[in-house]
Order: sequence, then C-alpha cells, then structure tokens
Amino acid sequence: QVQLVESGGGLVQAGDSLRLSCAASGRTFSRYTVGWLRQAPGKEREFVATITYTGDAYYADSVKGRFTIVRDNAKNTVYLRMTSLKSGDTAVYYCAADLRRWPDEYNSWGQGTQVTVSS
Repeated sequence: QVQLVESGGGLVQAGDSLRLSCAASGRTFSRYTVGWLRQAPGKEREFVATITYTGDAYYADSVKGRFTIVRDNAKNTVYLRMTSLKSGDTAVYYCAADLRRWPDEYNSWGQGTQVTVSS
C-alpha cells in the first residue's frame, strides 16, 4: 500500500480558489490511480475526480469545469485545483489510491483535509 497525506484545505469565500495536495510515499506512486473524494456533514462520501496512472482524468458532473486534477510523479503528488468554489463544496476532502486503472473502491486513503466555503 501507499501512504497518503492531504494538505491545502482551509476556509475560503464563495468564488475563491484553493489547491489541495496529496503527497504519497513509495517509489511506485506512478503506478497508482489517485482519486479525490469528499464527505459533507450528514452526507455520504462522494466521488470528485480521479487521475489514472496513464494520466486520464475524470470528474464528477458537479465539479466539471471548476476543478482540475493533475499529478506530478516526480514529486509523488497529486493536486486538485478548485476554482469558483461554492458553499456546496464544503466537505472533508480525501485522496485515495489504487493499482487498478478505474477502481470502484480505493485501497489506500489519506486522513482528509477540511474545505469550508462561506457564502
């Protein structure tokens, strides 16, 4: 398994931007598909975005056009660039990784980082 640590969360206003980072340990990070998921209070965890080990990205409809996921394998890091933030984006954001290209469940998880968007 790979170890994951998220950072970059915080309190922002609606319309602001934020970049989350997911730093991974291990020399085989480039072989992992990495996803971002989020969980708002009282709601189930939901998919946000994923980037495969081949570099293909996929987004939830709710964030498409506002969020961008990129990876830097040299730094063992995946970033989630979030723009035009809305109050509905408020949640704990988790990064997760798996060796499968399109996992339905991820094998490794970070501890999460809080994003709060005030309206």
